[in-house]
Amino acid sequence: MTSKVKWGVLGSGGIARRRTIPEGIMKASNAELVSVFDINDTVNSDVANQYGANAAESIEQLLSSDVDAVYIATPANMHCEQVVACAKAGKHILCEKPLGMTVKEAQGMITVCKRRKVLLGAAFMMRFLSQHQAALQLIKDGKLGKPVYARAQLSCWYPPIKGAWRQDPKEGGGGSLMDMGGHCIDLLEMFFGPVKRVSCIVRNNVHKYRSEDSAVAMLEFKNGAIGTVDTFFCIPDSSSKNLLELYGSKGSILAKGTIGQGSQGEMLAYIKGENRGYDAIQSHVADETCAIAPTPVNTYKAEIEEFSQAVLEKREPVNTARIGLQSQRVLAASYKSARTGKTIKI
Repeated sequence: MTSKVKWGVLGSGGIARRRTIPEGIMKASNAELVSVFDINDTVNSDVANQYGANAAESIEQLLSSDVDAVYIATPANMHCEQVVACAKAGKHILCEKPLGMTVKEAQGMITVCKRRKVLLGAAFMMRFLSQHQAALQLIKDGKLGKPVYARAQLSCWYPPIKGAWRQDPKEGGGGSLMDMGGHCIDLLEMFFGPVKRVSCIVRNNVHKYRSEDSAVAMLEFKNGAIGTVDTFFCIPDSSSKNLLELYGSKGSILAKGTIGQGSQGEMLAYIKGENRGYDAIQSHVADETCAIAPTPVNTYKAEIEEFSQAVLEKREPVNTARIGLQSQRVLAASYKSARTGKTIKI
């Protein structure tokens, strides 16, 4: 293998065309786009022509080419079958979240890839945002103290659209919780560690499609912290500020706009100095306030470069399939909680 990983893409329309191909594969220093496939022939030809790739006429044709790795950006109900096909063809795989439709599918995908000795990664690109990494380092360094509470919010306006697979749980696995809540839960687990119990409510407040347009989950982490994730398909984009809030015994990290597809938002750390006594006035004046604004990175580029480097170095990628499996476990428990009205252990 050369110093560049040759990439194929399954599902060249959608997020692949909008973001991952132009910002990730095409810009990555260690990646090269070779072949693309989409069930929409016109879209696939357009993408291939735009980026100088081969327009494969079938998945089999793409997998028979000399690609080293495949990025899967198809609807969730296709992930398991396509991951298995890629693994059997000896191709490494970066699969969009969710990792299949169920915990069982995710486990099966991981097993097949291990057996075939190919890498499998879960595309949680928001982990690579430089501000999120800086916040994570502050937490690791103990600056936040003992983790206490976390909140992640991601909402948008997603009206009924004919053929939209995210609006049909048979194709997408769920609605706002599965699609956007998966990112939020994953981020909070990156900061505070694994979730052990969850309580959740899902419903359709505005839109009448089959997937939920509203979801709120309350999480209990193994370290004792509590978290909430609120995610909606029925709130106007301009009204949702995509907030991230991380609180600990020594302060907080508060952000707006870091959760999403951009490369930077606003993030402030409010860190308490030496431990003082009870403040009856509760003045809410932070001892130390600092903006967290490291050099921005494009999360799609960073994700592709990391996975490509893992292929070149024959090591596990940062976005390992294990986080995709954990995500499925928490999501499955959340939906079970919503159905039963009970708190569910992971």
